[in-house]
Order: sequence, then structure tokens, then C-alpha cells
Amino acid sequence: MKIAYLGAGSTAFVKNLLGDVMLTPVFSDVHLALYDIDAQRLVESKTVLDAINANVNQSRARITTHCGVAERKDALRDADFVINTIRVWNFEVSEPIDFGIPTKFGLRQTIGDTIGVGGLFRALASGEVMLGFARDIEEVCPKAWLLNYTNPMCSLTGLMLKHTNVKTVGLCHSVQACVSSLLGTLGVAGDYDSSKIRWRIGGINHQAWLLDLEYDGRDIYPEIKELAFRKLDEWRAAPMDKKSRNMVRLEIMRKFGYYVTESSEHSAEYMPYWIKRCYPELIDEYNIPLDASPKGCKVARANWDKQYREILSTKSLNHKRSHEFGCGIMEAIATGNPIRIAGNVMNEGLIDNLPAEAVVEVPCLVDKNGVQGTHFGRLPTQCAAINITNINTQLLTTEAIVTKSLDKVYQAALLDPHTSSELSPEDIIRLIDEMIAALGHRLPKYK
Repeated sequence: MKIAYLGAGSTAFVKNLLGDVMLTPVFSDVHLALYDIDAQRLVESKTVLDAINANVNQSRARITTHCGVAERKDALRDADFVINTIRVWNFEVSEPIDFGIPTKFGLRQTIGDTIGVGGLFRALASGEVMLGFARDIEEVCPKAWLLNYTNPMCSLTGLMLKHTNVKTVGLCHSVQACVSSLLGTLGVAGDYDSSKIRWRIGGINHQAWLLDLEYDGRDIYPEIKELAFRKLDEWRAAPMDKKSRNMVRLEIMRKFGYYVTESSEHSAEYMPYWIKRCYPELIDEYNIPLDASPKGCKVARANWDKQYREILSTKSLNHKRSHEFGCGIMEAIATGNPIRIAGNVMNEGLIDNLPAEAVVEVPCLVDKNGVQGTHFGRLPTQCAAINITNINTQLLTTEAIVTKSLDKVYQAALLDPHTSSELSPEDIIRLIDEMIAALGHRLPKYK
């Protein structure tokens, strides 16, 4: 068995996903081929895996590294599975542009990796690289399944599914963390035995909806909502150091009836309501962390540098099975033992009131036949309507990557819910032009 890992400089992902593999008996003698264009990060990831490999008795993994585009086909050749976690530009290069230029125009962001201007340009860059991946996969491992973790999830997974012959599923961890985040936010997680909780979630990545919530066969959603709205009102009036970090999602649940899967800092920039120059007080009232991504990247990098030094000094690192779906998917396909996951797949009759060409996040069956989306039915009208505002930009972004049409880039930005609520059409065009001027040497030519 061979697993090729593209973007292996993403060491935290590498540790979780491939550490899980090393704990799985069916992969005991797996070949793990690590690929990245950053030689130092590649060394760091291999060091982590070597340490786990040495401390997990059932693992006899063979680990190889492949650096640079010239070695990419070697990493992919004859792979059974391919994992993608690339980040095309490191944050030191991209964040001053992805955040700095929009801020100059009066457009503030929190994460900037899903939709919006930041998400749009991340998709344009990553999409071009992933089309190169697809060409190589089609040539040297055409039967492989691609597990895509790279954002923007819907745009990039849709790109692979609609415009390549690569078998692809998009994966995120927000669905499996959704209920625990809601109960944890409210301080009642300890009141419920997780084995007795049942839920139903569907929609699109980063904006799927918790439609049902039961405990021991009883609908607990009404009482959870009542508690959530009471606490939300208290937090809105509280000083900053007493506020929750998850207030936007609770307000979305109050206004639209259902809790969403992704964090408040993400969700705040997916809608036109929260980050507004005309209502600047909302930022503090709902504790919205502007520019959270560049700040978080710096902290994460510093923490990782410290952890890596500790690994080098001890040569010891263990691993416990993570909550990521990746290893379970590969095990189910390899063995035929079926599992259920939340996956991002084409909406081929799965969610009735979302576009067929959209990528949706729904329960999926995984077995020898691969990843198969299951019929979910209709979303509540208001939930589908919100999803469609995001899907519009996702579809245009994918079209822009394929056609290299500058008009499609403009249109994706013009239809973005947050961007269009803050800027005039003329300013949006000027913003996109300035972004292209700053990043153009890293992008293909758009006409």
C-alpha cells in the first residue's frame, strides 16, 4: 500500500493523518511518500513521522521524501491514495496582501480562506497547482483516491470532480466537532454522554446545518436553543474579557433556526451582517476577531518551532488516533469494511434544493466502491438560501480557474455576500485589479 502526501510541510496535518495510518494494522507496512516544495518543512515532517514510527510497535512504515516539482511524479507513482493539504503561499508572503490590500479598501476579514477576496485568491493559486497534481495523478496513479483537505474546500473539490478524472472527496473536521462545540460553548458538554447523542448535519463545507439534535432518543434542540439565546444576550452586554468567542454562530441560530458547523470567526465573513463599517460596534459586541488568520499563523508557527525542538531533543513522540476521517476512509476502501463519514461531494441529487453542480457536505458511505454521497433531502428554505449565496461565488471561482477569465474573477468577488455588502462594484473591481497586480507573478494570466 502506498500513500502519497502532497503538502507534507503541513506538519500538524501530517502528524494526525499519517500518525493515524501508523496505528492501523492494515497499513503496518505502508509506504508513505511525502512531497513538498519546502525542503526544511519536509525534513521536519519526516522527523515527526520517524519518531512516531519508532514508537508505534505495529508500524513498519517506509517513509520517503520528495522535494520540488521535478520529484512529484516519483512521490505519486503507483499510489493507492493521495492526500492534499497544500498551502500555496506561506503566511509571511500572502497575508500582508490577502489582508492588507482589502483593508486599505475598507474590507475587513477574519480568516480569508473560504470565500471573500482572501478565499478567492487562495483558490486561484491553489487551483492551478492542483490541476498540475491531477495531470500527474492521471498519468502515474490513475486509480488513486484523492483526499482533499485544502481550502477553499468547495471550489477546489469541485474543480477536481468536474474538470479532472481524479476520484476526489473533500474532507474537513467541522462536522464531527459541531455538536461538541455547541455544548462546550454553553458549558454543558459534561451533562451529556456523547454515545447517546444523535445529530443530522448537511449543507456545504464550513456552512452545513445542524438540523436535528437528540439525546437518548429525546429532542433536546429546543432546550439547547433556549439556553444558548439566554447566554448570548448576557455575553453581548458583557465586557470583552467575559464574552464567548462563539457568539456569531449562536446569533445565526437565533435568526435562521439552526446552528452552523464552522466557527464564529469563519462564519462572520460568510454573511453580510457582521463585519460592517456602518456598524463598527458589532465587532466588539459579537467578539469578532479581525485579521485572525495572520495572527493565528504566527502563534502556531512559534508553538510548532518549540515542539519541534523538543522532538529533536527526545527523539520520542507517540500518537493517539485523531478525529480526522482520512485514515478511516482509506481503511474502508482497502478492506471493504464500511464506515460513514461527512464528505464533500458533487450534489448529484443529494440535497434537493441546492444546485446540482454545487459541492455539498453530506453523510457518505465508504467501502470498496469508494466514497458515495447519500441522499439528504431538502434543507430548510432559509438555510438553502444562505448556502446558495456562498455557492454562487464558489462556482464562479472554479470557472475562473479553468477558463482564466478575468470577468469570472470579478464576478466571483462581486457576488460575494460580505464583499458586496461593504464595497461598491467599482471599488471591488479596483480591489481585484490591485490584488492581481500584487500577486500576478504567482498566478497564471487572467484575461
